[in-house]
Amino acid sequence: MERIKVLAGNAHLELAHEICKCLGITLGKADVGKFSNGETSVVISESIRDMDVFIIQPTCNPDVNDNLMELLVMADAVKRASARRITAVIPCFGYARQDKKDKSRAPITGKLVANLIEVSGIDRVITMDLHASQIQGFFNIPVDNLYAEPLIVKYIRKNIAGDRVVVSPDAGGVKRAKLISDKLDAELAIIHKERKKANEVANMILVGDVSGKIALIVDDIADTCGTIQTAAALLISKGAKAVYSLVTHGVLSGPALERINQSQLKELVITNSIPNADNAAHSDKIKIINIAPMLSEAIRRTHHGESISSLFADKI
Repeated sequence: MERIKVLAGNAHLELAHEICKCLGITLGKADVGKFSNGETSVVISESIRDMDVFIIQPTCNPDVNDNLMELLVMADAVKRASARRITAVIPCFGYARQDKKDKSRAPITGKLVANLIEVSGIDRVITMDLHASQIQGFFNIPVDNLYAEPLIVKYIRKNIAGDRVVVSPDAGGVKRAKLISDKLDAELAIIHKERKKANEVANMILVGDVSGKIALIVDDIADTCGTIQTAAALLISKGAKAVYSLVTHGVLSGPALERINQSQLKELVITNSIPNADNAAHSDKIKIINIAPMLSEAIRRTHHGESISSLFADKI
């Protein structure tokens, strides 16, 4: 580990320190700030020549664009400092929901961000639970998409006992829900939802039986939490004993916290791919799973040229 250096922008310094603690190293010295006119300023304060450099920077809220720009400028600084290889560790990949042209004159911003990352000099990307797996195809560099399912299954087995049913909140999440239900030997249910527009659900239909069971809603992103709030009410009305939601990325924007507290959810379980300590402090329903050990192991394996896929082979 002598030729490895971990740097971080301002997006999630707590996670970066946790990762370094797991690796047994100290976080590299990088001064990341702004000039008086708002431009991003980056200075790497130690030698990284011929080192394997990992930049920890989720491109997440509340400053998605600033976090993305910090990542790009840091990558350029590291490249010009003669690093041997640059890996961007992006636990939450911003703009992932804009992955297709679903209406006239719409951008595919996920592809644009992939292009920016490549041009900045980054050689590899490590991320977690991409909103759509095909985003990996937007890149011409290697992308390791890690999965939170092992951590979610472990949490469920340890903390949620009883007759469980795994619920997918939409058709796109059925594969994820099926994987978890198989590992838990639980039933599967699906909610079909119709949207009026982005972040606004018009109608929900439940397919499956949840009566007398503990319902587990699994998804990759919890944004405004309108879907989760409505789904929890629907499941309770259909006879569910209790409703939990387990989500990889807790975006929790806008009225999300208020909706969580007012909902019929017993718990909202998220990972720390996005900093949410303040939200958790304001809601007893929010529980956070630490992904630092998984990310640190992925970094170690990448550095030593070991398999990443085998990281998940025996975890569930």
